[in-house]
Amino acid sequence: MLPNDTDKLDPRTRRTRQMIIQAFNELVTEQGFQGLGVQEITDRAGINRATFYAHFADKYALLDHAIQQEFRSEIDRRMLNACHFSMEKLRILTIAVCEFVAKSHGHCPLSEAQFQSLIETQIRGQVYELIHHWLETLPADPQHPVSREHAATAASWALYGLAVDWSRAKRTPPIEEYASEVLPLLAASLGLSLEFA
Repeated sequence: MLPNDTDKLDPRTRRTRQMIIQAFNELVTEQGFQGLGVQEITDRAGINRATFYAHFADKYALLDHAIQQEFRSEIDRRMLNACHFSMEKLRILTIAVCEFVAKSHGHCPLSEAQFQSLIETQIRGQVYELIHHWLETLPADPQHPVSREHAATAASWALYGLAVDWSRAKRTPPIEEYASEVLPLLAASLGLSLEFA
């Protein structure tokens, strides 16, 4: 499963970190990421700069953490961590990634390449871990000797790329239809057929 480092923090530290993240999210929504400074984040959170730097190295580390936590909560909300593999779970994961990418692109202009790069890294990494976990629950197929690592890598890249494509196509077709349309491609990247039960 996907471990959550925030769960290991004591309640006071967790609360402070949550205040920083909340202030950061509000400010990014209001004014974007690029011009945002640490001082603005600390002012909004009601903390000093030393407290901020005790939690995050800089605003990029904070952004990376915020993206990681937000996407992880999407996975948890859809209970994808607590299940074995099925085509329906892969379809739900596709919807989750497409919605997250579209929402992320809506919060930040596509020109902010560093922002998009962090989103891509977090999503692909978490999708890789989840799919790899799912594949470990399946029996090995001697007729398709592709390693689970390679299959999870291929699927995570494919899923992220398809989500970006859907987002840039102005979210058409509707998400449910799109997820069903691309499911055979994702299944093939895992070496599986749609008949897999």
